[in-house]
Amino acid sequence: MKILFLSDTHEQHDKLTNLPTADMIIHGGDISNRGKKQEVDEFIDWFDGLDYKYKVFIAGNHDFYFENYTWYEIQKRLPEGMYYLCNSAIEIEGIKIWGSPITPWFLNWAFNRERGEDIMKYWKQIPEQLDILVTHGPPAGIRDRCKNGSIVGCEDLLSVIQRIKPKYHLFGHIHEGYGITESKYTTFINGSILNENYQLVNEPVRFEIEK
Repeated sequence: MKILFLSDTHEQHDKLTNLPTADMIIHGGDISNRGKKQEVDEFIDWFDGLDYKYKVFIAGNHDFYFENYTWYEIQKRLPEGMYYLCNSAIEIEGIKIWGSPITPWFLNWAFNRERGEDIMKYWKQIPEQLDILVTHGPPAGIRDRCKNGSIVGCEDLLSVIQRIKPKYHLFGHIHEGYGITESKYTTFINGSILNENYQLVNEPVRFEIEK
């Protein structure tokens, strides 16, 4: 199955034209700037109009709108073929995917949780034998370096990934970290298409995974 991944469009999705073909598109969160309903509605309309059989997305720390509703309340509003993940899983044609919007605490943004026990409650929900893990933020030390040199990824998330070994870990959040890093068991992809100045400079990442 061919999959196209992108993240952190921040309301600039309408600038994306001639996207590569794929069977599935996955968005890693921060679809909006301030998480207002109009911003979310515009994204969903755009996402629905894309020519992909399956469309999967999570929220990010800018997407406050989604904090007001349960996963079920969001999902039942979505068009056919579009799937919202919020600390939840889906299996599509044998591909097992789990997604979460949670990121370590920073300035009281959406879905922020304190490092340690608080955030680990979510990471413990990640199932084993997972094909694709989608989180908004990166694990510690992997494409998580900010322009000031700070390493801001989640150590607790990294510890779980090292144990369960998903085939792919998709994330964004840290715009400066765009790109791919491969380990023995997991391919890590930061799909942030905007740079740290919110300029559209990066391409969505396409990859293929066996069913």
